Amino acid sequence: MKSSQINIQNKKARFNYEIGDTFTAGMVLTGTEIKSIRAGKANITDSYCVVDRGEVWVKGMHVSEYFYGSYNNHESRRDRKLLLSRKEIAKISKQSADPGFTIVPLKIFISDKGYAKMVIGIGKGKKEYDKRQSIKEREDRRDIDRMFKK
Repeated sequence: MKSSQINIQNKKARFNYEIGDTFTAGMVLTGTEIKSIRAGKANITDSYCVVDRGEVWVKGMHVSEYFYGSYNNHESRRDRKLLLSRKEIAKISKQSADPGFTIVPLKIFISDKGYAKMVIGIGKGKKEYDKRQSIKEREDRRDIDRMFKK
């Protein structure tokens, strides 16, 4: 099967956090949720993950209601469970317990088998001067690219 074009990203995450380890997790979804995600109608900008009783949950993720869904439609901002191995969950909970670290959703994509997957990362919040440095580096890279394209 060919790879899907669905690629929903959290563009603010890499700007606001220094991302360390990343993990790919499956998602527990209902029928209308997966149809909305395949249509590209999801947003993970304001979402975050928590570890609760040995399970990882994503909170604040918005999946629009499916247009053709009837009474079976889902809630748009419900908590969704992520599927990870016990070792990965233990590693995530240990790293996120340190002060200043959080679990950030980075990307949603559809795997080759047709399953919705989410890439999550352990991030440490950047300070204001770190953000200014990131902006400066991005603008410098853009200027260098312009000079070499001429």
